[in-house]
Amino acid sequence: MSKSVKAVLFDVDGTLVDSNYLHTVAWWEAFGQAGFDVAMADIHRAIGMGSGQMLDQLLPDDRDADVDEAVSTAHGALYGTYRARVKPLRGAADLLRACHHEGLTVVLASSADERTFRGLRAALDAEDAIDEATFSGEVDRSKPAPDLVHVALDKAGVQPDEAVFVGDTVWDVQACVKAGVRCVGFLCGGISRDELLAAGAAEIYDGPADLLARFPGRLLEPA
Repeated sequence: MSKSVKAVLFDVDGTLVDSNYLHTVAWWEAFGQAGFDVAMADIHRAIGMGSGQMLDQLLPDDRDADVDEAVSTAHGALYGTYRARVKPLRGAADLLRACHHEGLTVVLASSADERTFRGLRAALDAEDAIDEATFSGEVDRSKPAPDLVHVALDKAGVQPDEAVFVGDTVWDVQACVKAGVRCVGFLCGGISRDELLAAGAAEIYDGPADLLARFPGRLLEPA
């Protein structure tokens, strides 16, 4: 028999903070500076992957090995110009607090690097509701690999069937499927309902405010 849900693991970019399109523009400019013509639509669909996997997907296989570091550095600098303007999605902080008040362990699980993650966490302004957190620097492989989900489970001290993950990309869903964790999808990151469901999402909401209005909705259904 499935266990009851004890922890909620949250992706951050595009799920709790309205940053996906800012990342898309920053990556697009970084690719352009390096001489690569990559469509914004393709970049947006790759947001949520770790940067290394994103570059492997979007850039030629025969590129110079030094290109990746230069593009990633440029992206970080370009995204940094937006950092002070990054805002949480409507209802995000209150959703975290609702989970916390329900007695659930709240864990942030982000593919962002440490500096970017600190900025996202500050933008959320919900430290009173966050129990644990992990980011890309604590794992060897980023989403869609399940490593980040595994670390989040360890920090929450729960088994896969005692947790639910909330994310906005197919990479979040794929990582959860591999980790054996039920995933609830949000549409606020710009990925369609059909794509999230096809990847394996169990339930779809428009975003934090939508889930909060129906809280707990089906969030706490066992896997």
